[in-house]
Amino acid sequence: MDKLEVLLKAAGNITKEKRIDNLIEILSNLAKELIEADRCSLFLIDEERKELYSIFAHGIGEIRFPIDSGIAGYVARKGELYLTYDAYSSEFFNPDIDRLSGYRTENILAIPLFDSKNKIIGVYQFINKEGVYTEEDLKLVRLLSEFASTAIEAKILQEKIQDAYKKILIKLSKASVYKDPEPPNHFLRVGLISALIAQKLGIEEQKCDTLLLASTLHDIGKIGIPDSVLFKAGNLDPDEWEIMKKHPLIGYEILYDDDIELLKMAAVIALEHHERWDGTGYPLGKKEEEISIWARIVSIADNFDTLTSEKRFEGSWDFTRAVDYINLMSGKAFDPKLVDIFNENIDKIRQIKTNYRD
Repeated sequence: MDKLEVLLKAAGNITKEKRIDNLIEILSNLAKELIEADRCSLFLIDEERKELYSIFAHGIGEIRFPIDSGIAGYVARKGELYLTYDAYSSEFFNPDIDRLSGYRTENILAIPLFDSKNKIIGVYQFINKEGVYTEEDLKLVRLLSEFASTAIEAKILQEKIQDAYKKILIKLSKASVYKDPEPPNHFLRVGLISALIAQKLGIEEQKCDTLLLASTLHDIGKIGIPDSVLFKAGNLDPDEWEIMKKHPLIGYEILYDDDIELLKMAAVIALEHHERWDGTGYPLGKKEEEISIWARIVSIADNFDTLTSEKRFEGSWDFTRAVDYINLMSGKAFDPKLVDIFNENIDKIRQIKTNYRD
C-alpha cells in the first residue's frame, strides 16, 4: 500500500473520531507509518512552567523537560523545522532521555506546531526514520503537523470549556446551599462517594470525575420550592409533599443541555435520584435499569450521607445503622449490585465522612 492509499484510508477514521485524545493517537500512528519513523512524539508548551511535555509519545509515558533543553526545545523557541541524521553530534540534542529509557536516538526531525493565530503551541518530533527524508516526506510531515495542530488547539479549547463548566457547576452548587437545609459538606461527600462507587464499578476515570461534579447538583431544583415547604419542621402535608416532589423536574429544567455531557449528566441525576429500584419512587416511577446508572449511584450516596449527617430539625443516625438501612433497602430503593459495591468499600466511605465532616 502506497502512502497516498494509507492517507486516504486513515482520512475516514480521522473525520469520524470525536474524541480528541484518540484523534491525536491516530495522527501519531499514521505519521509513524507514513514517514517510516520508529517513534513519533507530540509535545505541548507549558507556558507557566516554561516546559515542554508530551501528550503522546511512542514507547514512553509522559515526559517533561525545560523549554530551553533538547532539539524539541530549540524548535519550540525558534519556530523552525530542524533535521539531524546524527542526534549525538547536534549541539541541541539532550541525551538524558535516552539514558533513562535505554533507547538510542539516531536521527530526529522536529517541526513546530502553530495554532490558528500563528502562535507556537508545541512540537511534532519524528525519531529514527529508515533512510533519508525525501521532499515527499517533508510535505507529509508539514501536512500532518497541520492536522495535529488543529486537533491540539481543539483539545486545549475543549479543556478550557470543561474547566469553565466545572467552575459554573461549583458556583451553582454553592448557590444551592443557601436554599437547601442540608449540611454544608453534604454535596461534596455525595460527589466523592458517588465517584468512588462508579470507579469500583469499572467506569472510566473521566466519567467518574464528571460524576463527582454532576452529583453535587442533585438537589438544585429545591431553589424553586417555597421556603414554607422547604424549611418546614416536621412532616409535610399531602399538598406540600406534591410541591416538594417537583424539585427533580425543576432541577432537570435548570441543568439540561444536550451538547454538554457534564450538564446532561447533572440534569439526569437531578431528575432521577429519587426514583427507586422497585418503581415506587418519583417523579416518573421508573424502575431498575430504566433509571440512569448515574442516578442509581447518587441515590445510595445521597441517602447514606443524609442519614448520617446532622440536619436542621433532627439528629443523625450512627454509621452502622445507616449502613444497615442501605442493605435493608437493597432491591427495594437501591440497585443490589451497587449496594454490594457500597459494602465492599465501606472503609473508604467512612474515611470520606471523617475527612469532610461538617
